[in-house]
Order: sequence, then C-alpha cells, then structure tokens
Amino acid sequence: MMKQTERVHLIGGSRLAAKLFSLLVLLVFGMADVAQASAGMGNAQERIAPIGEVRLQGQPPVEVAAEPAAIQEQEVELRAAPRPSRADYPDIGISSRAIVWVLGQMHLFFGALVLAVPLFVLLIELVGVYTRDDRYDDMAHEFMKISLTGFSITAIFGGSLALALFLLYPDLMGYLMHVFGSQWLVYAGLFFFESFFLYVYYYGWNALRYGNLKWVHLTLGLLLNASGLTIMVMANSWATFMMAPSGVNEAGAVVGNIWEVMKGPLWNPINLHRFIANIAFGGAVVGAYAAFKFLSAKDPVERAHYDWMGYTSNFIAILAFLPLPFAGYWLMAEIYAYSQQMGITAMGGILAWLFIVQAVLIGTILLAGNFYLWSGMSRTDGSERYKGLIKVIALVLVVCFLIWVTPHTLILSASEISLLGGSHHHILGPLGIMPAKNVAVNLMLIATFLSFQLYRRSDKVATVSWAPMGNALMIAVYIGAVVNIIFLGVYYGYFTNTVYKVGSSVAQVITTLVVIVFGLVIDALMFKKAKVLPSHWGRIPDRAQYALFALPIAFTWLMALMGYVRSSVKTHWHVYTVMKDNSPDNFIPAIGYAGNMITLVTVLFLLCVLFMFWVANLSGSKQQKPEMVAAGGGA
Repeated sequence: MMKQTERVHLIGGSRLAAKLFSLLVLLVFGMADVAQASAGMGNAQERIAPIGEVRLQGQPPVEVAAEPAAIQEQEVELRAAPRPSRADYPDIGISSRAIVWVLGQMHLFFGALVLAVPLFVLLIELVGVYTRDDRYDDMAHEFMKISLTGFSITAIFGGSLALALFLLYPDLMGYLMHVFGSQWLVYAGLFFFESFFLYVYYYGWNALRYGNLKWVHLTLGLLLNASGLTIMVMANSWATFMMAPSGVNEAGAVVGNIWEVMKGPLWNPINLHRFIANIAFGGAVVGAYAAFKFLSAKDPVERAHYDWMGYTSNFIAILAFLPLPFAGYWLMAEIYAYSQQMGITAMGGILAWLFIVQAVLIGTILLAGNFYLWSGMSRTDGSERYKGLIKVIALVLVVCFLIWVTPHTLILSASEISLLGGSHHHILGPLGIMPAKNVAVNLMLIATFLSFQLYRRSDKVATVSWAPMGNALMIAVYIGAVVNIIFLGVYYGYFTNTVYKVGSSVAQVITTLVVIVFGLVIDALMFKKAKVLPSHWGRIPDRAQYALFALPIAFTWLMALMGYVRSSVKTHWHVYTVMKDNSPDNFIPAIGYAGNMITLVTVLFLLCVLFMFWVANLSGSKQQKPEMVAAGGGA
C-alpha cells in the first residue's frame, strides 16, 4: 500500500513539473483558440487515478474492462475529466469570461491577419517572378511591412491570454494538456520556426531578390506559411475538441491516440472555414492601409501605386469571400450531424437572431465590395459598355439583401401581435425561412461575381473568333443558374416535405460554384490574347476608398460575432457532454451584453490596426538633417 501511495505522489510530482514547464512556454506564445472555444471555462481539482481505474470526483473508482496484467504491462492510466463545483472557480472581482473573451478574440484577430498576409504575399511574389515585373515584388514587400508589427502584437495578446487561462482556469487547462499531451510543446516549438522564417524572409528580401537566390527566398516564404498553417490546424483541434470531443470516452478519459483526439467531426470544416476567412480578412485589412495611403498621397505616381494596391487587396478579399458561405454551410451541417441540440441552439434558439445581424454584415461586405468594383471601372474607357448592367446588379443585391434580413418571427408586443394576427407577417413571413434566404444569398454571390467579371473585362477586348459564341454561352449559364436556384428554393422549400430543403440547398451551392468556375475558365480562354486597353491607375473617386475602410470593420465585427455563436452552442459545457461548466458564467450571455463585448473587441482591434499603420508609415519616414548653424549662431 505504501509503494502504491509513493508511486501516485511520484507521478503527480512529475506531471506538476511538466505542467509548470509548459506554462512557462505557453505564457510566451499563447493559445487563442482554447479561449475562443470556451464561452466560460472551468476550474476543478485534478485527481490521478490508480492504474486500471477511472476515478470521478466524489465517486468510487470505475474498473476498466481489461486484464490487470496487461494494464500493468502497458502502464495504461485513464483519467476522467474534472467535475468542478462553484467553489472551485477563483473570484477576482471581474468576470473571468470577459477577460478571456477580450484577450482571446484580440489574439485571434491578429493571428488571422499574420497567418493570411504571408499566404497571399508569397503568391504575389510568385506572380512577380513569373511576369518579371518588379512592381509585384515591391507590393508584396510592402504588404509584409504592414503586417510585421502584427506578429509582435499577436505574441503580446497570446502571452496575456495564456497567463489569464492558467490563472483563472488552471484545471481545465490541466485537463486539456493531459488530453493533447506533448502536442503543446510541438505547438510552442512551431513558433520558434515561424519567427525564424519570418525575420529571415522579411529582412532578407532585398538580399535574396534575383537569380537563384530568389528561389531561396521563396522557399523561406513557403516554410513560413507551412509553420503558420500547422499552428492554425493544431489550435483548431483544441477548439473543435471542446465542441465535439473525440478520442475520449463518456467520462472524458483518453482512450485513443493523439490523431483520434485531433480529428474530430468538426476539425476539417473549421480548418477550411478559417483558412478562407483569414485570407478574406487579411485582404480587407491591408486594403484599408492602401486606402489610407491613397487619400493622404499628393504625388500622382504614389496615388497610382496605392490605387493598384487597393485594387489587389479588394480582389483578394472578395475572391476569398465568395466561397466562404459554402464553407460555413458545411460547418453548420456537421454541427447538426454531430448534435442536433447544438444546431438548434445556433439556428433556432437564443442565437437565431444573431444570424439576422450576420446577414446585415455580409450584405455590407458585398455591397461595399461591389461599389468599389463599380468605381474602379472608371479607370478604363472600355467600362462604358458595361455601365448599364450595374443598375441591374445593384437592384438584385438590394432586393436579395432585404429578403436575407427579413426575420421569421417578429419581436412584437401583445397588442401588435393582436393587430397583426400572429407573430408572422402574412406576406413577409415566408421570406423569413431558410429556402428564401438560400435563394437570396446565392443570387447575391452570383451578382458579385458578375461585377468582378465585368470589371476584369472592362480593360480588354477579345480577339478570338468565337468571342460572340463565348459571350452567349456565358449569358446562358447565368440565366440557367438563376432560374435553377429560384426553382430549387421555391419548389423544394415550400411545396415538398421539409427533408428536401436541405438537399435542394446543396444543389443551389453547386449551381453557384459552377457559375464561378465556368466564368473563370471561359474568361481565361477568351481573353488570353486580348487587346488590352490602357488603365489609368489613380483615376478613381476618393469615395471608393471608404468602401475599403468599410470592409475590415464589417469583417472584424462578423468574425467576433460568429466566434461568439460558435462558442455559445456548447451552452453550459466546457467540453461538450464531457466537462460541465459550473462557474458563475455557465450561461449563454444575453444578446445585448454579447453585442457590447463584440463591439468592444472590434474597436480595440481597429485602434491597434491604426497603430500598426502608423508604425509602418513611420518606418518609411526620414527626418531631414538640420542645416549647420551659422558662425557665431550658437554651439
């Protein structure tokens, strides 16, 4: 008996030392997604069960169905998730959830930015190598200069977040460290590699600019992005484990290997969704920098340069944004498949009204992006032939936007319900359900792609003999897609069984993707050797730059909003169905409170972005040397 007690204390002491070491590492590098996934995080007394047992707090040991000899031979130990009580949560006088919320969301904002910018910077640099145009190389270098300060800010918020997590929720973190094991050290080590590749990539830009050395520089950029993407997918596994735990049994004890723990049902949908969203978000932020520089520039050459940067940034943001709703649809479908309760909480419960706010923000992004494209068409004289279609596109966007923001159930007083005859409007009520909204969002995406396509064609004249046939085919594709999307939404959404609504929405998504892919292919073939009309960079109205300012504001608010939704679907669980949240914050925050918090982190991020722009602009400024003081004029 004495030997068993000594063995338990030895194991506990060694694990405590390992956790203290991991704490020191993570204080420097941070873990944002664990915080984002926890709408309120728990604190519990950690217990080490003897070999061959799963011990739950306050309950007798549960025997594991295995041979004792085999268990001793393999040194297998199963430990259940902690079960904290209200007294186990530290009280510091301020909401622990609010502290972690702010720090975690700020770290995620900057993490998304510094992950996305190197991705499209590497692509722009490759375009420069392919075209042998130094302008692309200069623009890529300037994009990296903008985001360089963001890496430091990311580390600051990451370190603060890690400190808050371990001080406020040490036992939840202890459980997650137990589940993911040595992955934490791998995660921390990746930051060393990312930092090394980042600084060599940026500061070695001019030293490795031409010839074979350029390929060395591109390789450094590739390794930088590989490190960043690996960090992202590892952190995503923590967030998705807390939403849909895998590799553990009902008590939370680890029964699978690290791969089984990581590859939960929501891991790949979140990976895809965040990858696309980060690129769109990063493009929007650097686009705001280009707009800021354009409005402050006086030299026509400088205005032309930043006009081109703004166009490129908007191109990246909108092109990445077009498939984003489909990735979000896949994520929500997987959430429903894993737990109908979580899906209903998100789409049909207390969080349902937030999707109306989401529609407003997405509509703002699409309208701002389209307005910038329409304004940018003034750079070329060839755009005159397409101006008549702009009014049609604007009408489609506005009508679909109004349908998308129409709620299903109105918030009314008793007298208003009596006058209306119910909580559903007899005419507008059918527009509040998903079939109508699926039609609206798909038509908005098609209209946005049409704006993009017209803009790309405005400075070109096709010279191929089959150009009229290609245009006719493109028009037929658009008409067929619009008719198909409306038919699928109306017929299967209102005149068939409910089960067909989901299947018809998949067909609508495929139809929209076919339009986008077909349009890109036919334009690439039709305008391969086209006559290029002159583009007058810098000849764009100043008001178009305010659309570039609107994009990062809407993107930031949208990211914070959907992060809140994703965290809250777990309701009162730290780790869904495995570790219950018994803290004072074990409830879904009210929409008003959540809105204030989301607005707070959005404003804080935008202030930090302005600081980042100021630092980037300051690094390019140089004070003139004062003239020599005239003789006898002083020391």
